[in-house]
Amino acid sequence: MAASDGIDPGKRPLWIFGYGSLMWRPGFEFEEAVAGRVEGWRRGFYIYSTHHRGTHARPGLVLALDRGGTCTGIAFRVATYRVAETLAYLREREQINGVYREQRMAVRLDDGSHRHVEAIAYVAERRHPSYAGRLPLSTQARLIRAAAGVSGPNLHYLINTLRHLDTLGVQEHELSRLMAVAGPHLARKAAGHDLHRTTRSLIPHCLAARTKVPLMRKGDRRRFIHRMQMAVWTAP
Repeated sequence: MAASDGIDPGKRPLWIFGYGSLMWRPGFEFEEAVAGRVEGWRRGFYIYSTHHRGTHARPGLVLALDRGGTCTGIAFRVATYRVAETLAYLREREQINGVYREQRMAVRLDDGSHRHVEAIAYVAERRHPSYAGRLPLSTQARLIRAAAGVSGPNLHYLINTLRHLDTLGVQEHELSRLMAVAGPHLARKAAGHDLHRTTRSLIPHCLAARTKVPLMRKGDRRRFIHRMQMAVWTAP
């Protein structure tokens, strides 16, 4: 949906739903941050990462929303005068190759107000070559232990996600099982421990963890990148 649906973002604030790294590193200014829940979407490591948390030679996995289930994360309210800059930042960060699709969804705020807000979230594009789907837990762990990208080690990303979910009182058994396979001793490290350095030091020992990710052809790139011009929320 585009601007023709009658939404004028200049008349109301923008809400962003974060369920992965946006929870602890939003990267944009916000007026309010509230725990929230979406229905009909589940969180999982469904996307091969060859930029933020991996490379083409050694891809990692990052979280995405996919159909089915429920997901608890953080809803951020952005002031109206910051809508344009926030959307520009998020699209540059989340839509590098079009693997995430910008989606509007209803979020129930868990602050006792029983409010429902319409928020923007970035969901998995299943037709994209980098969509991994639901891989076996052992495969996920093998990839995550062996990868790092421009934003840091993949395993650090997993640990940060679990720690922030814990602060929300959220237990996701599948992610906990993944942590138990990928590095249970690291999950127990104190918050002040330099996990970034520790998780990076594991990578050279995971030489067998090599997986080929389908490369985007020129036609694919045009087909998926155009989603940035088909945004569901148009900034003023």
